[in-house]
Amino acid sequence: MTQSNVRAAFERHFHGSGALYASAGRINLIGEHTDYNGGFVFPGAVDCGITAMIRLNGTDRVRAYAVDLDAYAEFGLREEDKPAESWARYIFGVCREIQKRGGGIGGFDAAFSGDVPLGAGMSSSAALESAFAFALDDLFGLGLDKFELARIGQSTEHNYCGVKCGIMDQFASVFGRKGCLMRLDCRSMEFEYFPFAPESHKLVLLDTVVKHELVGSPYNRRRESCERAAEALGQEFLRGATMERLDAVRNKLSDEDYRRARFVIGEERRVLDVCDALQRGDYATVGERMYATHEGLSKDYEVSCEELDFLVGVARECGVAGARMMGGGFGGCTINLVANDRYDDFIAAARKRFGERFGHEPKVYPVVISDGAHKIG
Repeated sequence: MTQSNVRAAFERHFHGSGALYASAGRINLIGEHTDYNGGFVFPGAVDCGITAMIRLNGTDRVRAYAVDLDAYAEFGLREEDKPAESWARYIFGVCREIQKRGGGIGGFDAAFSGDVPLGAGMSSSAALESAFAFALDDLFGLGLDKFELARIGQSTEHNYCGVKCGIMDQFASVFGRKGCLMRLDCRSMEFEYFPFAPESHKLVLLDTVVKHELVGSPYNRRRESCERAAEALGQEFLRGATMERLDAVRNKLSDEDYRRARFVIGEERRVLDVCDALQRGDYATVGERMYATHEGLSKDYEVSCEELDFLVGVARECGVAGARMMGGGFGGCTINLVANDRYDDFIAAARKRFGERFGHEPKVYPVVISDGAHKIG
């Protein structure tokens, strides 16, 4: 449906057709708030994302139509042409970041639509950035490598959207491979694909429908805490720090900064534990580490909320193998690793109990691990 909607919208606004591109949202099994600390993450692309039809127009102007918002924006490609519309800044930022890297681009027409649930922590913004970065690289023959496409999206967030995010979201949107999760070392940028198609378990997201907005939120303050802790340790990032070394400099840190760093140091170990456990088919250990991550995110990193904590509690009581909040925090989804024979009962219980507590049911998104940015035709 998304492709047909985009085609129809492009025809209506720009007449004719263009090339069709897509990029994915993402899940992250474990490794939260570790990317900007130079640590490990373990994401995968999912089967929902952004679809865009794009055609070069031979001018120096970009004309873009957001199908889902029924909104139009037009802007130039100079820094002073930054559009007023927040959604259009993602496209503008991608254009500017390409230009900063020496990429010669011109104007184009674009219509796009997405089926990534907004505010669910599945990185709809990264999917948008990656779709346009991939498309412009292809249409203008720039020859950018995939890591540069991911960095373009990350720099767009930093410089045009106000979120000092790590690289994970854009990496997953660009590099995703069907049926595989990816362990990325955010310091060296080395990565490895891990086949993920368990026969005995399912991954499912439960969306609290609590919307989070990371711009101007406590998200950036968490990063600043980590930077202060790393500085106290004499490091650029928290990557590779130990609890013994952190305890040795505790008197140099506020209690808040210490707890933020404690979570990140523990999370680095948990990612590696989960990768090892998956290779053994040990889903019990995977699940235990997911619960431990949520506890740290809730108590030490303080990015959870009542609704997320409630859903994780329901998961525990229903015998779900593992559950945690996913994404930047302050709302969004839990990610749940559920044995097949417990799946239906868990979903029913979560819907019923969450609805009784908060007045609405959580949305349910089964996870299908899929490909990242690509050209459709």
